[in-house]
Amino acid sequence: MHGSRHPSRGQSLFSYILALALVLFSAAAASAYTAQEIDREVNEALKNFKKEMKGADNFLKQAKGILVFPSVVKAGIGIGGEYGEGALRVGGKTVAYYNTIAASIGFQLGAQAKTVILAFMESEALKKFRDSEGWKVGVDGSVALVTVGMGDSLDTTKFKEPILAFVFGQKGLMYNLTLEGSKFTKLDK
Repeated sequence: MHGSRHPSRGQSLFSYILALALVLFSAAAASAYTAQEIDREVNEALKNFKKEMKGADNFLKQAKGILVFPSVVKAGIGIGGEYGEGALRVGGKTVAYYNTIAASIGFQLGAQAKTVILAFMESEALKKFRDSEGWKVGVDGSVALVTVGMGDSLDTTKFKEPILAFVFGQKGLMYNLTLEGSKFTKLDK
């Protein structure tokens, strides 16, 4: 039969890649925030971080830089993607805007949002990040995911890693996640 109704493997893979591209394009188009909107959302995310984590204010003051993505949206059907926009703050002031993007394969259906905060605890790690064209977790540097419980105090003496990450969902600090493969790229805003 010439007109087979079943797609070939190549067509299926192409369909998945097209679906992923559409998901990421839709997320990027929906998230094309202005610098002022990003700053407002970053302020709100940091306010929530300080409210939920004891010692967060002191912790943030000790960090050399903080990269905040107030809303990273993950969406997909089978193959998924994540996209979010945020700001890098040094000395409490925004110095640059970034996006984050990641792809994932495995069972997933629907969409969810999370807040991601990266704390650069060493000047060298911050410099390497800022000097890169596109910084990828696990390739250009490692990021330690912080899993302190809610109500626990953030004590910087507990952490020796140069870059720490906090990931929050609707119900607070999230565990069992990885940022491996996430790519951060500077935006012109």
